[in-house]
Amino acid sequence: MDAEEALARVRALGFADDDARRLVAHFADAEARGKTSHGFSRVEWLETLDLVPGARPEQIEAGPGFQRWHSRGAVGYLVLDAVVRAQLDDPPEAARVVVCEDTFPTGMLGGWVRRLAGGGLVAALTATSPPRLSHPDGGPPLIGTTPLAIAIPSSAGNPIVTDVSMGRVTHGDVLAGLASPEELVPFGGDQAYKAFALGLGLQLLVQALLRDGAARGAVLIVGRPESDPVPALRTAGAGVRLPGDGSPGH
Repeated sequence: MDAEEALARVRALGFADDDARRLVAHFADAEARGKTSHGFSRVEWLETLDLVPGARPEQIEAGPGFQRWHSRGAVGYLVLDAVVRAQLDDPPEAARVVVCEDTFPTGMLGGWVRRLAGGGLVAALTATSPPRLSHPDGGPPLIGTTPLAIAIPSSAGNPIVTDVSMGRVTHGDVLAGLASPEELVPFGGDQAYKAFALGLGLQLLVQALLRDGAARGAVLIVGRPESDPVPALRTAGAGVRLPGDGSPGH
């Protein structure tokens, strides 16, 4: 599937042209960065979901350092797209916590924080997902893959962007046929308890900040940088590929 076919199929789901293009732009970015499990294969997945294409996310609470958004039925990709655009349009004076309720799916989290770093903001984003990972000792799935993405802007123009799922593979890898369901376990081998613990902590952090029984959500921390640590890191690590580096697809 290419971008043109993806756009036609997303429009066929009932999304307005602007929303369809925002969705396909996110999928195309994932494809270009080699994250095919979050790319055009997600269109086929969307076609299996019960969607409300005309729904619009709403900011329902705002304070000096806090915002709360609700999807109002909008697909999670479009909630985060609206949240990112809102932060770039009105950056925090220092820092802001943004809680997104009823927000799923959330896509390639690195894509959202990279956009914020492109606007000069530091950002960290995590999100819940359906239980998919069991405790390393076995038992039923207890937590989602619970990704965490962090982006740090740089005066050199190339931000550091980390985007890590707590699973050995992602659910998207399974959907795309790149991995088997049996591989969906916490990463780390005999150290997998560390990934499980971090995933559990992130999941409970998000859930504790959700209201009204929201089943899925995301939490973003965004702020204005007070210093520029990336150039010194790049000098110290000259010749080493750092997170977020490399040509698209690598």
